[in-house]
Amino acid sequence: MGTHNYNLSEQFEFTGKAKTLSILGIAIGAAAIIYGLFVKELHERTFANLLLMAYYFACVCMSGAFFLAVQFVAQAGWSASILRVPQAMAKTLPIAVVILIAVIGAGLYTHNLYHHWHADGLTDPNSPNYDKLIDGKSSFLNVPFFMGRQVIFLGLYSIFAVLLSKLSANEDVEGGLNSYRKSFKYSCIFLVIYGFTTPVFAFDTVMSLEAHWFSTMFGWYNFAAMWVSSLATIAVIIILLRKAGYMSWVNNSHLHNLGQFIFGFSIFWTYTWFAQFMLIYYANIPEETVYFYKRFEHYEFWFYLNLIMNFLSPVLLLMDRDNKRHENVLLSVSIVVLCGHWVDYYQMIMPGTVEEHHGFGALEIGIALGFVGLFTFTVLNALSKKPLIARNHPFLQESLNHHL
Repeated sequence: MGTHNYNLSEQFEFTGKAKTLSILGIAIGAAAIIYGLFVKELHERTFANLLLMAYYFACVCMSGAFFLAVQFVAQAGWSASILRVPQAMAKTLPIAVVILIAVIGAGLYTHNLYHHWHADGLTDPNSPNYDKLIDGKSSFLNVPFFMGRQVIFLGLYSIFAVLLSKLSANEDVEGGLNSYRKSFKYSCIFLVIYGFTTPVFAFDTVMSLEAHWFSTMFGWYNFAAMWVSSLATIAVIIILLRKAGYMSWVNNSHLHNLGQFIFGFSIFWTYTWFAQFMLIYYANIPEETVYFYKRFEHYEFWFYLNLIMNFLSPVLLLMDRDNKRHENVLLSVSIVVLCGHWVDYYQMIMPGTVEEHHGFGALEIGIALGFVGLFTFTVLNALSKKPLIARNHPFLQESLNHHL
């Protein structure tokens, strides 16, 4: 079937309102961070919010690379015409990695976000602060090994993310199947590394904020959150590009596929959430149940809002086939899911850092807007560097004529 109606050299121009709003968001975020650092009482809360948003930023970009790898390994045809969007997210990952490592390092050495295991005397039997449980975990939870894992894992994700994007650019220039075959091979390697290391990455970055507690479900719970957040981000970007007159080849069937993914993995996120909650509640072991006790006691509103936004909203609104194909409905649900997983990470991070002294106000909104602006600026800037379609992808015709 012909593709003469589509401009396969179409390129996104990153100008006007999108650029202005993203820069404005960055400026608001910078002002919020400066304000938080100047007010002594807000230091800990500021760094907790920085960790939340830096982690969220990195997770969405990591999952953009994961999306690419899954499509290559599955040899999926439907997605060939939308791969530039996750590629732009993947290309942004090195920036997100630098920010996250800087926030973690600063949190360790200046504001001690990880005070549950990184504090004076916790591993010294002669200290009044000695903690036998933390001492038992000290071979794993020590600063050199902890930071080393962060650098290695995030560095590997960044290398593969940039490599997959570069191979796609080479494919545009050279044609043929050489770049596609390499993308398939490197995607297989990346998925093995990613699958084994992302649970450990989640254990380190978030679960160790409450080092007395442990859940083997936590890594997969975080994987589900970062994956569905990335799917929602891809959907938002594509729909907004369509509304701006770009990517006319994307049809309701492509949106339907994205809607199916968001619907299905929202249920998977709920499964991992419930499995973790049920097993801990049922076991009734004090060092386990304290995790949820904190959230019932001081974060009850956020606890239930989390379930409403990340389970009830996508499931009820995307259950209908037509809703998955309706761009305004899918856009609305995707935005709710993205805000919902901010609530999810807020619940994960705040009880272990600021504990009951949490708050929600200009600081949280400002820092969140700053990272949204940074993400928008970096991703759209990367998206503007190449044509919006991988015109030499071997499955492009299948994607351009995709109909369900």
